[in-house]
Amino acid sequence: MGALLTDLYELTMAAGFVAEGKHRATATFELFARRLPANRKFLVAAGLQQALEYLQAVRFTAEEIAYLRGLAQFAQAPEEFFTYLQQFRFTGDVFAVAEGTPMFPGEPLLTVRAPLVEAQIIETYLLSMVGFQTMIASKAARVVEAAKGRSVVEFGTRRAHSPQAGTLAARAAYIGGCTGTSNAEAGLLYGIPVYGTAAHSWVQSFSDEREAFRALQKLMGESTVHLIDTYDTLEGARRAAAVGMPMWGVRIDSGDLGGLASEVRKILDAAGLPEAKIMVSGDLTEQRVRALAEEAAPVDAMGVGTDLATSADAPNLSVVYKLAEIEDEGGKRYTFKKSAEKATLPGAKQVFRKKGGDVIGCSWECAGCGEVGPVEALLRPVMIRGQVVGALPAAAEAKQRAQRAIAALPEAVRSLDASDEVYPVSISEELRALDARVKA
Repeated sequence: MGALLTDLYELTMAAGFVAEGKHRATATFELFARRLPANRKFLVAAGLQQALEYLQAVRFTAEEIAYLRGLAQFAQAPEEFFTYLQQFRFTGDVFAVAEGTPMFPGEPLLTVRAPLVEAQIIETYLLSMVGFQTMIASKAARVVEAAKGRSVVEFGTRRAHSPQAGTLAARAAYIGGCTGTSNAEAGLLYGIPVYGTAAHSWVQSFSDEREAFRALQKLMGESTVHLIDTYDTLEGARRAAAVGMPMWGVRIDSGDLGGLASEVRKILDAAGLPEAKIMVSGDLTEQRVRALAEEAAPVDAMGVGTDLATSADAPNLSVVYKLAEIEDEGGKRYTFKKSAEKATLPGAKQVFRKKGGDVIGCSWECAGCGEVGPVEALLRPVMIRGQVVGALPAAAEAKQRAQRAIAALPEAVRSLDASDEVYPVSISEELRALDARVKA
């Protein structure tokens, strides 16, 4: 995998580190969100699998190195730098929270401990991959919460910011609680259930709507979902009902979804098809999903596309990747920022989850921050010396973890309503003491 997928300043710094002999130092970086987006009270960690796959495969090709040689920014770079790039591999360690874990501002989603150049060059990719998937998984959790037990299927690839983003969004949405996706590639790559039968063009390609339904039923049997709003939704429901079983049910993609669903339910029941289900779609947002659930519309499933795959109401996440400590022949030095609104705490950290809230404490060297009583240390080793530790959990396992963990959060934190309620996150006494000592 090409290592050139990074910001240029990562590479200019790398050249400088080599020139100054700093590339042999061991650096510890932490990736975390500074703040929550509007209308979010927690994040759902996602993207770790792809991040680790990248770290295992990252290389500089001969073409990429030749390109860098031709840039003015590297005209004075030492030859040792280009030789270093030829042999570049990620040989460091990664500690991370499991995908599907609810997280809060300031808590590291992952920690990288590696030779300084290795840890620096990978920054851009990690921020993009983990930040994007965490953003979508967090959005999905809100949509699923709004649906109040109804199935939510991710429909957004066609509106995502690229086809590749669509596939990753499908994965993240599934971790966040969606039942499945319309994205076939995501089904193949990640074992996610896939859903979809036919579009309006299917119905339009037949001269008779009922014949379109019959042909689809012949093809798909019990998996059939008739799209009934091409012409007249209620008449479409009557024609689908006349075709009868087998079918999963019908889908409504436009109009007053709640009102139409109620009328369609009556039509299906009157035709002796109480088992036929109703799915709705069409520019659904979490607010519309919530409204349908609260009015008890007879809807069994909802297809949510654009709003979910782009996290439309909060389309970015303030994830950062900051140096926490560095060690070389001169010993260890703790690093930090003091700038307004961007201050950081020094030293590698651990997140401890216990009843009543989280504690951010010192990591591997803090005797007072270990697991004591009913406390869970969230950051675990997932890569040591460039090799993944154990098997990576499947997306389905991450989804199950998310469902359990989100259900355990206080109701006010899960709520979609705006409030001042926040999940309690504190700083350990040891970390506060380290911060005061280092910044003195």
